[in-house]
Amino acid sequence: MSIDSIRSVCLLGGTGFVGHQIIRRLIDRGIRVRVLSRRPHRHRDLLVNPEVDLIEGSAHDPATLERAFAGQDAVINLVGILNERGRDGSGFRAAHVELTQKALAAAESCGVRRFLQMSALKADMENPPSHYLRTKGEAEQLVFACDAFAVTVFRPSVIFGRDDSLLNRFATLLKISPFMPLARADAKFAPVYVGDVAEHFVDSLEAPETFGEGYELCGPKAYTLEELVRYVGRLIGRRRPVIKLPDWAGKLQASVFEFVPGKPLSRDNFASLTIDSICEGDNRLPCPTRLESIAPEYLGGGLEARKQALRTHTREVDRG
Repeated sequence: MSIDSIRSVCLLGGTGFVGHQIIRRLIDRGIRVRVLSRRPHRHRDLLVNPEVDLIEGSAHDPATLERAFAGQDAVINLVGILNERGRDGSGFRAAHVELTQKALAAAESCGVRRFLQMSALKADMENPPSHYLRTKGEAEQLVFACDAFAVTVFRPSVIFGRDDSLLNRFATLLKISPFMPLARADAKFAPVYVGDVAEHFVDSLEAPETFGEGYELCGPKAYTLEELVRYVGRLIGRRRPVIKLPDWAGKLQASVFEFVPGKPLSRDNFASLTIDSICEGDNRLPCPTRLESIAPEYLGGGLEARKQALRTHTREVDRG
């Protein structure tokens, strides 16, 4: 299948962290952008941008999806949640599986020619350990089963950048806590820069070699969760003792944190942490941007603290 030039793209979940990066790159390439949002008034930067058509409505409503997809060449589905209100997986299923199913049906009805899906690393494994990964994997299967248009799926490790959730959350916790009790401290991640992720989404739109493919996206280096926490602490000038919790204590911590505003850790998050979020398959794309080249720009601490953190981190890396 070949794709003529993509001139218009509708994003679901486009008002978020990754969406803003993709929107900027689409506009730079002269592509018209449409974004569906339940609360467009909260996104003034998009409202005042003449290159963006911001539509109000719910992505869970089929009629709204058809209105949003009308006249669009491509759809990019970035919708995803890390926590649900309940604990039975129904929230994840609604956000990941049911919404994807509705989006695929609406895209086919509107004659969309290209569909890109944001998934998660290890979502394609057999028997994923968490509702989050399991429903992301089920959504992937729906996408690959669709033959009405060309599809591509991306599976990133944890994504970092100025407005990320993981590193900024650690920074907040380190500022208010005298120590850091850490569940699954040895869990591994390969943090990938949001700019690299956005580039691959946009580059793939007209790239036939990506049609029908699922790609892993990982940064150039893997870190344990403990290493990431200690690095953030050095960057913000808040070095704190890290207490590595055994699994029974980590599960207890997750159970308690489910009742904390913002759910900094849930039992489903804990389950996801039982497998490493690193690229192990053959179908991966290069994401060369190093964590150390970007994180100091947005994680406070002042120039000297950032320089010292980088020197310390470099010495620790050199020591292996």
